[in-house]
Amino acid sequence: MTAAPIADVSYAQLLERARGLAVPGRRTILGITGAPGAGKSSLAERLVAELGPERAVLVPMDGFHLAESVLQDLGWRDRKGAVDTFDAGGYVALLRRIREQTAEGGEQVIYAPIFRRDLEEPIGSAIPVRREVPLVVTEGNYLLHDSDPWPRAREALDESWFLAPGEEQRLAWLIERHMRFGRSEDEARERSLGSDQRNAEVIAATAGRADLVLRLAVEEV
Repeated sequence: MTAAPIADVSYAQLLERARGLAVPGRRTILGITGAPGAGKSSLAERLVAELGPERAVLVPMDGFHLAESVLQDLGWRDRKGAVDTFDAGGYVALLRRIREQTAEGGEQVIYAPIFRRDLEEPIGSAIPVRREVPLVVTEGNYLLHDSDPWPRAREALDESWFLAPGEEQRLAWLIERHMRFGRSEDEARERSLGSDQRNAEVIAATAGRADLVLRLAVEEV
């Protein structure tokens, strides 16, 4: 799916790399990206859970989805998930606040939004990011996109990983995810091979901007 060199990496190697980024007294932001269904959320959640709340917190990009009512008003509802259906400026502003949080006089707690797949809506101020937590992991589709203002999001990251599983596996995971959240198999397949695939092709072109393009063993995802 991407022409960038792909490294086969074990989960243990990634966990060790993430541990090295979680240095007490210093704020580091790790970005995990890839196409829909690549396993970004699963990997990010697992890393943060194993590092523990004192060392890491997860701030997903998906919290900046435009609300359903806004997409409806714009006539973009069938394009949900495309690069321009996110509040990119809000996401960049949050990353900057998070980066500056550990500076002298920084905010003690910053509250980040979350996206609820069961509601298909973002929920504001749902994730507390505490000043003393050294590693913030953020994951999402467009962390490496080159349209304004996304490059400023890339600038805020200390390290970025691009997940590139085999295309057959990615599609299987994506279809299963859509079904898990209420779509029929036909609906899930149509979405995965339609708008999701168009987005996936856009995202694949950003892989070359990552610090690491990786394939994780299926049994480790």
